[in-house]
Amino acid sequence: MLGPVILAASRSDRMRRLISAAPVTKQVVDRFIPGESVADIVPIIEELTGRGLELTMDVVGEDITTPEQAAAARDAYLALIDRLRELDLGERVEMSVKLSMFGQALDGGHDLALANVRPVVEAAAAIGTTVTLDAEDHTTLDSMFAIHEELRKDFPQTGCVIQAYLFRTEADARRLAAAGSRVRLVKGAYKEPAEVAYQQKHEIDKAYVRILKTLMEGAGYPMVGSHDPRLISVAQELARRAGRKPDEYEFQMLYGIRGDEHLRLAAEGHRMRVYTAYGTDWYGYFMRRLAEKPANLRFFLRSMISKG
Repeated sequence: MLGPVILAASRSDRMRRLISAAPVTKQVVDRFIPGESVADIVPIIEELTGRGLELTMDVVGEDITTPEQAAAARDAYLALIDRLRELDLGERVEMSVKLSMFGQALDGGHDLALANVRPVVEAAAAIGTTVTLDAEDHTTLDSMFAIHEELRKDFPQTGCVIQAYLFRTEADARRLAAAGSRVRLVKGAYKEPAEVAYQQKHEIDKAYVRILKTLMEGAGYPMVGSHDPRLISVAQELARRAGRKPDEYEFQMLYGIRGDEHLRLAAEGHRMRVYTAYGTDWYGYFMRRLAEKPANLRFFLRSMISKG
C-alpha cells in the first residue's frame, strides 16, 4: 500500500525539496508534464490533435496562498485560451481547472474561486470549448459542486469530476446524470480517511462500475477517466446497453500513460481525450500520478537507479 505513503509525501516540503533536487526528476516529470509554458505545450497540442485525439489542458499548481497567486492562475488559463483561439482548436481542446488554484482555500475562498474561474469559463465558451472543474479532497466538494451549479446557469456545458472511492459519489452521480451535464468519473487520487472513502482497490472498482452505470443510463454526457483495460471494456458494454452512440460519451486518459491505447480507441471511432498538464508547479500533480499506479512508481525508481 505505497499509494497513501506517496500521497502523504506530496504534502511534505522536505520531500518536495529532495525529489525536486534529484537529477533524474526532470526526465521522469517530462513523461507526465511535457512543458512549463504555453509555448512549450503548443507542439504537443498540435501533435495530439493531428493524430485524432482531443485534449483537456491543466495548468498545474495548487499551493495558492495569496489572492494575487489566484489571479495569476486565472491569467495563465486566459493566456492558454488566447493561444487556442489563434490555433483554431477550440472545439478539440477544453480546460480542466482545480478551484484550489483559483483561491478556494483562502479567506472568502468560495466567492474568490467563483470570481476567478468565471472569466475562464466565459473565454472558453467564446472559442467554442468548455471547462471541467476537477475534484479535489472531500472537504472541498460542496464548494466545487455549488460553483459548478452556478456556472451552469450561464454555461450549461461546464463539466465536473466525481470520484468513485468516496461514499457520497453514488448519490452525486444520480443528481448529476441529467440532460446537458458533463461528468468525468475517476477513481480518486487523494488520501481520504476510511470514514468517507473506500480503501481497497476491489471496493473502489465495484463502486466505479456502479456509478458509471448510473451515468451511462442517465441523460448526461459521461467522461470515462480510467486507464484500466477492464473498466474500459465495461464502459463500452454499459454504453452499448444504454444505446449510446460513440459520440455520446468519451474516454479520458492522462498524457504519458498508455499512449498506444489512446490511439487505438480513437482509431476505433471513440472520442478519446488526453488530460495534458503543464506548468512549473508540478510537484503535487506528479506525486499523485506516482501514487495512482505502481507502474508509474516503478518507472520513476528505475530511472533514478539507472541514472544514479
